[in-house]
Amino acid sequence: MSEAETPRTSKLQRLEALSQQMLAERRLLIASNRGPLEFSLEDDGSLTSKRGGGGMVTALMSATRFVPAVWIATAMTDGDRRAAEEAKGALIQVPDNEISVRFVVVPRNVYQRHYYVFCNPLLWFLQHYMWNTPRTPNIGRAVYEAWENGYIPVNQAIADAIASEAQNDERPPYVLLQDYHLYLATAQVREKVPQATILHFTHIPWPGPRYWGIIPEFMRKTILTDICAADIVGLQTNSDVLNFLHCCESMLKGAIINFQLRHVTFNGHTTAICNYPISVDAPGLLQFAQSDEVKHYADQLHTRLSGRTIVRVDRSEPSKNVVRGLRSFELLLDRYPEYRGEVTLLQFLVPSRSELGVYQTYTDEIFEAIDSINDGYGNNEWQPVHTFYENNYAQAIAGMCLYDVLFVNPLIDGMNLVSKEGPLVNERDGVLVLSELAGSYEQLSEYALGVTPTDLEGSVRALRQALEMPPDERRLRASALKRMVQEEDIIFWLERQLRDLMAVSKGAL
Repeated sequence: MSEAETPRTSKLQRLEALSQQMLAERRLLIASNRGPLEFSLEDDGSLTSKRGGGGMVTALMSATRFVPAVWIATAMTDGDRRAAEEAKGALIQVPDNEISVRFVVVPRNVYQRHYYVFCNPLLWFLQHYMWNTPRTPNIGRAVYEAWENGYIPVNQAIADAIASEAQNDERPPYVLLQDYHLYLATAQVREKVPQATILHFTHIPWPGPRYWGIIPEFMRKTILTDICAADIVGLQTNSDVLNFLHCCESMLKGAIINFQLRHVTFNGHTTAICNYPISVDAPGLLQFAQSDEVKHYADQLHTRLSGRTIVRVDRSEPSKNVVRGLRSFELLLDRYPEYRGEVTLLQFLVPSRSELGVYQTYTDEIFEAIDSINDGYGNNEWQPVHTFYENNYAQAIAGMCLYDVLFVNPLIDGMNLVSKEGPLVNERDGVLVLSELAGSYEQLSEYALGVTPTDLEGSVRALRQALEMPPDERRLRASALKRMVQEEDIIFWLERQLRDLMAVSKGAL
């Protein structure tokens, strides 16, 4: 098949044709907390830039490379602030991309309240069902101040920047708002640019109405009211969509909820509630997996392996359920002595939010569990667990190329891209053991082995089943997973949203 005929080329051509049709008269504006570029101040005072961190930026950058857009983001670092100052209101071009950036600068104390008091410790934990509710959270004055003097003004600043960017356009823009940092910006954009076509996409889970009751009524009601000013609310899974509809039914007095059409009509405005399961840049990742850099790490990893390999790739945070995963592996070694010296666990662990005490405490618990397993079952010739505590994407991809079992057991995840990256790049017909509470389980469950993330016994049995699975079944499952990820990749994810934006702008969704 020639390059002109490859599935990737076909998808990109289709996306490019769609964006040309869509953006012939209207612009696309993207807004998020974190931008596609992150600037750093060097010792000599100069500025350097790199791609912004985080899965949301990586996904959007992969999907929008050939889609012209202005990306509006908060200035998170001192380098971002300097870059915004030097730009003097002009857009900053992203290298090798159709994206340009406008940074929104708010006072540091305002941003601190927004990000480090309200968004990360409160909303993130709420939407991942992570609160130990008999004891936490304790919502006091600091949270109220973070709402009033952090979350609200940052959302207003983003909305003001969108309105400023759109003010000279002949036709109102398409607006893609991203994630839980910007729930309130939706209504403010609607007020400032009434004819804009707005899609708000949330990358993390959406809990049911009773769990939202953890935060004060005025906060949860404002969030829900404001996000329903969008034309489309995008969520990861069908379960999230149903939870959102039930929240509207429970919290928005006078709202009309159509569960069949998945529409919410409130204050005279109708919002479509849609699921868009996010994915990876499948062709780009496959190409990267064949790179010299990844092969170098794969060669290094081979020296640590004996027999079969279980791989985990996690951020070091409580929602990833790493400690239970390690305990399950320990129980496997205890119950089946034949695996000692023959099955190795590679634990790739990415540092995450170490400035938050609960994250650091959890990381300490992870390393205590690893030490316990290695002390209890290892010897001079073999260590059960090899740990890589660093943000090294190439090394993690190398590990995923080599697994016999990929063990992904988060307590809950919006999607979990590891469960899609692994089957895509794996070269050994590896088996995916996947938490039923990962968002990706809705798509991948037929060919994965499902586990309840709190069920240690079930996890041991699933790992045993995966290790002993006949080759033909392994091959069938692995090839089916790979095909699913390739067919519904990140380009597919963005294309669906752009088509729906066009449809709703014409009153057809």
